[in-house]
Amino acid sequence: MLVLGISAFYHDSAAALIRDGEILAAAQEERFTRKKHDPDFPANAIRYCLSEAKASAAAVDRIVFYEKPFLKFERLVETYLAFAPNGFASFRKAMPLWIGEKLFQRDLLIRALKEIDPALGDKAKLRFSEHHFSHAASAYFPSPFRDAAVLTMDGVGEWATTSAAVGEGESLKITKEIHFPHSLGLLYSAFTYYTGFKVNSGEYKVMGLAPYGEPRFVKEIFEHLVDVKADGSFRLNQDYFGYSTGLTMTNSRFDDLFGGPARSAADPLDQRHMDLAASVQAATEEIVLRLTRALAAEAGASRNLCLAGGVALNCVANGKILRDGRFDNIFVQPAAGDAGGALGAALAVYFDEKPAGAQKSVKKPDAMQGAYLGPSYEQADIEARLTAAGAVFSVVDDDHLIEKTAAALAAEQAVGWHQGRMEFGPRALGNRSILGDPRSPTMQKALNLKVKYRESFRPFAPSVLRQDVSDWFELDVDSPYMLLVAPVKSERCRKMSDAEEALFGIDKLNIQRSDIPAVTHVDYSARVQTVHEETNPRYHALISRFKALTGCPVLINTSFNVRGEPIVNTPEDAFRCFMGSEIEFLAVGNCILIKDQQNPALKLDYKNAFELD
Repeated sequence: MLVLGISAFYHDSAAALIRDGEILAAAQEERFTRKKHDPDFPANAIRYCLSEAKASAAAVDRIVFYEKPFLKFERLVETYLAFAPNGFASFRKAMPLWIGEKLFQRDLLIRALKEIDPALGDKAKLRFSEHHFSHAASAYFPSPFRDAAVLTMDGVGEWATTSAAVGEGESLKITKEIHFPHSLGLLYSAFTYYTGFKVNSGEYKVMGLAPYGEPRFVKEIFEHLVDVKADGSFRLNQDYFGYSTGLTMTNSRFDDLFGGPARSAADPLDQRHMDLAASVQAATEEIVLRLTRALAAEAGASRNLCLAGGVALNCVANGKILRDGRFDNIFVQPAAGDAGGALGAALAVYFDEKPAGAQKSVKKPDAMQGAYLGPSYEQADIEARLTAAGAVFSVVDDDHLIEKTAAALAAEQAVGWHQGRMEFGPRALGNRSILGDPRSPTMQKALNLKVKYRESFRPFAPSVLRQDVSDWFELDVDSPYMLLVAPVKSERCRKMSDAEEALFGIDKLNIQRSDIPAVTHVDYSARVQTVHEETNPRYHALISRFKALTGCPVLINTSFNVRGEPIVNTPEDAFRCFMGSEIEFLAVGNCILIKDQQNPALKLDYKNAFELD
């Protein structure tokens, strides 16, 4: 049974294709259109999935959309009626769009599918899955567990914002939900907006900024904004928020509570903003821990936990769930946000219809194949594409590729690394990555300001050989998707002096805190990716060679893009980003490119090429 899953029309549109429960391909539309968080119908991603699977459109048995538009329309109308006459302006703006387009999404989808291939336009094949069920399915069915508790948390789907489910074998059932407007994701997004970052993309920045601050506003959050029960269930006080009735996340009462208006993106960050970030992060962690502890305490509860939804990308909270010890094993869907809903929708319908022989995968480490589910390029194709782009390159064998790249990294060069199949989800995991030497005390700042063109406080993740992770970090489990934060081992750390501790916020960034300062955050933590030979032998070989040269089995790994740009997809994307930034060394397949050997006329200015995220 061949099932195509689709997510679209909000943000991070994507497509995924499964055959008999096995994941064949998945990709976000933004990687093809080069439009960050592209919400449009994922025509390019669908074409890619069919091509990767060598499947005709006629062979597709089911096409599944990741949510139910009528339920979402119901929420819009009921929310307006609940708050009327407040919010009429936003209701008036939204209603024509919903009536003209989204309410009749079935017809819109059929038309868009027919444009790809008329065989995809069969209405009898089209199904709809509820938003949070899609999230839950995306986490449970690819997990390595035969049973699990499943927790999904995000902004909002149709009505649900948080859901708990139980997975047993091929069965998945949602057992309870929290509904809009009470949303942990929207609480976090309110602080994202208030601290001057863009909602639905800037939440990572708030999480990265939090360790620079003190959580001194937690009391205000719990006394005024959110009422949390012992089991983690919660309600948000709508007197302080604008998202239900207006066009902003927060309102003047929120401003009064926290000492002023929302920060403009152009305004400098000060200690108050860092303290606000620390406070909402601490509050989020407390709520999430109450939720997971309550799930673990239920009669007959599984010792396995699966997580999905945008809040599951909060890797700091995930690390605390792991260390809390209520669950023995945790699996987080690497494409936990809306993109992963496409995959979950396909899996949900497959296991709902249960064709003969349908069995849930229990593969180790999981069925996501390292999240390497996107396009790859044959060596001859890479050479032709780079030649057409005007690139100057040499072609080397596998051994020389690893040797020369490891030597460039040991020489503290910024390396672009484009190999194999592109990752599905928001993280580059060693196939579309910018790499660096984590031992360098200046590399974090240099990569942020000169390569990524983004805020200097943004942390980088370490990629570490799985067999060496416990020697460098307080972690000894698989973390292939960079979704767990753990402390750096104390013996690898250097204690800051009293004078260094007294430094203001981001001034602490330049203090060398460990043997791997470029990936050690100011609180001595790191967002760890374990690298496994089974899922990525070439990246594993590179880190192994770097270890042989330096004694360090760790590399800086950040996504191959500049701020505001989607992660690179094609060899041409990689070359343009290479020429538009200060990356010094580029490896695409078995092609090696050195910056000072390139035609200077091809240099680009990527610093201002993309809308800031």
